[in-house]
Amino acid sequence: MKDTPVVQGSSRSALTMATTGFFAGFAAVAVFGPLVPKFAALMHLSPAAAGLLAAIASLSGSILRIPFGAWADRGAKRPFMGLLILALIGMAGLIALLRADYPDHLQGTYLLLLLLGILVGSGIATFSVGIAQVSYWFSQSRQGGSLGTYAGLGNLGSGIFSLLLPLAVAHLGMIGAYELWFLFLLIVTLLCGVFMKNAPSIQLESQGYTVSLEALKPYGQDKLPQGTASHALAEAARVAPTWALVILYFTSFGGFIALTGWLPSFWHGAYHTTLVTGGGLTLLFSAATSLVRVPGGLMADRFSIRYALNGNVTVMALGVLAVVFSSQMSMAIAGVLIMAVGMGLQNAVIFKLVPHYVPKAVGGAAGWVGGLGAFGGFVLPLIMGAVVGAWHSYHAALAVFWALAVINWIVIGWLKHGAILETPGSHAA
Repeated sequence: MKDTPVVQGSSRSALTMATTGFFAGFAAVAVFGPLVPKFAALMHLSPAAAGLLAAIASLSGSILRIPFGAWADRGAKRPFMGLLILALIGMAGLIALLRADYPDHLQGTYLLLLLLGILVGSGIATFSVGIAQVSYWFSQSRQGGSLGTYAGLGNLGSGIFSLLLPLAVAHLGMIGAYELWFLFLLIVTLLCGVFMKNAPSIQLESQGYTVSLEALKPYGQDKLPQGTASHALAEAARVAPTWALVILYFTSFGGFIALTGWLPSFWHGAYHTTLVTGGGLTLLFSAATSLVRVPGGLMADRFSIRYALNGNVTVMALGVLAVVFSSQMSMAIAGVLIMAVGMGLQNAVIFKLVPHYVPKAVGGAAGWVGGLGAFGGFVLPLIMGAVVGAWHSYHAALAVFWALAVINWIVIGWLKHGAILETPGSHAA
């Protein structure tokens, strides 16, 4: 045995592979969304059923974040690969279904489409695994930028695929488009299998070394994974800020997922856009939300959180009002982009706080916050679809985000009056 432990891999390569894998997995948010109007027409779906189809991938993508995020505290590679493989199985099944029944015999396949969407959505859950992975490779002082880069660039997957999928369908047909998606996902999965490394401490333990925190500090790490997945979840659940962050993240990130899957239906239903145009406008929203998260993460390393949370929610709420009361499409586009800025900044803030408040169970906290928060991506499209069915107004459906903004202001007020945010070292954009 060597006298000096040698860390396999580097923080830069860990960030690169986690971001690449998450980009490919998170694209599953758009697996049906951009084509929901087409599926709805072929299968005669109600607005509520169409909303469920658009959101179904987010169901597994949110629920699986909890156990898989906690599992990452014992090494991220296995849970990360497991989720990508499940997504590959789902995509293969979708292609087989379309080959057998598209376009004339889809009528009786709705439940099977939902099941396959759940499998494909497993890739979305790579988020919480990657959050723990990146957190363990970067010190607290560098996590804002690294997590912002990871989440911001990774989140682009859904928006880009919201545009690429209808474009590919136009040129290759639906089956060819999904086959191209499968090939991309397969290549990324193989790359992660070859090049992804666990957290440095896990690598050292696997070589039989006794690892100390002091030995890892030269490599930029200032925390160690501890305990089992159940222990990490239980530890995080006992910390009150975990649940406050869940509520805030349900709105900002869950809302982001929800709108990425639902906006193509909004643009088509409210303004009769083509699938490609609706996909392009959805990409605009997704890109804005995702890219704002990168500088937001860098700002999170430098500025106080005192006013940021309320400010971010207020920006989002102003965008909601612009969309709900818009009389022209240009005003609705502007409102959606304003919402994107507020959501993106808020997303950058929240995960900066996770390793600070729950340093002994980062994976567990990432599981709760990322999982239950992302559950909004499944719940909110169902609510918006129900509103459309009841009120026959796509604009009114966005008012659900105003109600969420009010809840967020109350939660933030509780955090501030509880002095939780006054803890030394807590910062955010």
